[in-house]
Amino acid sequence: MSSTAFMAFLLASFVLAVTPGPGVLYIVTRTLAQGRAAGVGSVAGVACGNFLNAVGASIGLAALFAVSSLAFTLVKFAGAAYLVYLGLRLLRAPAARPGNAGEPLAPAPVPRLFREGLLVALLNPKTTLFFAAFLPQFMHGQAPALWQAVGLGGLFVAIAACTDLAYVLLAASVAPRLSRVAGAPAWGRWVGALTLIALGLASALTGQRQAR
Repeated sequence: MSSTAFMAFLLASFVLAVTPGPGVLYIVTRTLAQGRAAGVGSVAGVACGNFLNAVGASIGLAALFAVSSLAFTLVKFAGAAYLVYLGLRLLRAPAARPGNAGEPLAPAPVPRLFREGLLVALLNPKTTLFFAAFLPQFMHGQAPALWQAVGLGGLFVAIAACTDLAYVLLAASVAPRLSRVAGAPAWGRWVGALTLIALGLASALTGQRQAR
């Protein structure tokens, strides 16, 4: 890849990564509801899931999703159901002080948040289709396609992880101010849960266009 094409790839990747989408909303929701560590764990899980989607696109899963509406629909609805499940579980999560529904949520184990972020990303077939459409625009015809796709996909995921971490830091800096507002912890739980449920419903109802 020429230096000009590489710079174009970096710029396009940054613009796409920094644009708020379902992935950013999921990460910000986790951060506001359960703290910075929860946001960082979610970013790590989502990044790993997105990288596996890039690898999947490189080896032909995108072609399967493109030609098989059943495969795409099954994975899409599984991902949507999982987001709704996470929203419902957030409503039932224990407060930091047992018995006080107005307190902030107790921190969730980071490994569990990593696993949930990984599944959220993996169960989004639109991400695989996105990589299949985006990466070939910057690939060289004379080099091995598989390794180019994996390398460019990994670089895109790294850029997206950095921008997602910036959103986590921003959300974590805002969260203490929100917590000082009367009733904010209780409202925060509902807003976070309803956001996840809305993301799930939106994912189930939308087509193949939006990946992140």
